[in-house]
Amino acid sequence: MGTSNQQTADALLRMYGQTYAEEAGIRLKDTPQPLYRLAVLACLLSARIRASVAVETARCLAEAGMKDPRRMAGATWQQRVDALGKGGYRRYDERTATQLGDGAQLLLDRYGGDVRRMREAADGDPERLREVLQELPGLGPAGADIFLREVQGVWPEVYPRFDGKAGEGAARLGLPRDPGALARLVRREDAAAFAAALVRAALDKAVAEEVKEAARSGKAD
Repeated sequence: MGTSNQQTADALLRMYGQTYAEEAGIRLKDTPQPLYRLAVLACLLSARIRASVAVETARCLAEAGMKDPRRMAGATWQQRVDALGKGGYRRYDERTATQLGDGAQLLLDRYGGDVRRMREAADGDPERLREVLQELPGLGPAGADIFLREVQGVWPEVYPRFDGKAGEGAARLGLPRDPGALARLVRREDAAAFAAALVRAALDKAVAEEVKEAARSGKAD
């Protein structure tokens, strides 16, 4: 008898079910600071750089005090470069330092420094929200997808959100790629963590193989 989709999903969630926001120390809720920190994290994760480096860099920016748009915009370019470099984000540090400063200023000028106002501008339409998020420099389609994937537990209209990268992970694990079918495999409150775990499987073949073996043997410690 083969491994069921449910067994695979359960194993994946137990072994790798942590959002990238949680990994970066962001306690995500519908308030300005954590939402802004998530936007910064999404920007960092969308570059061609290891996810672990992006996560560590997001932590370093926060530790340097750049937790909200006003402090990010108020920091010098060199301070942003230094924080990015400390996190290991050296390949893109100069360009990203400029983008983070410009994005923070745009958010202050256009949305009063509150990412929730971007949600209001989208008027409940997730695809429109995806477009609005891309007003932020450095947050392209991939970054917007990351943000929406992570925020689906906080903003109900976004659920279920399993983007192309999560779909790649699902295919590697032998799971359906359809967002609705994936959502039915876990509790709604676990959807964001499940999506992040699928992305980890997409990014690392060893993760997928480990999960499939655990599902087959019934072990997922």
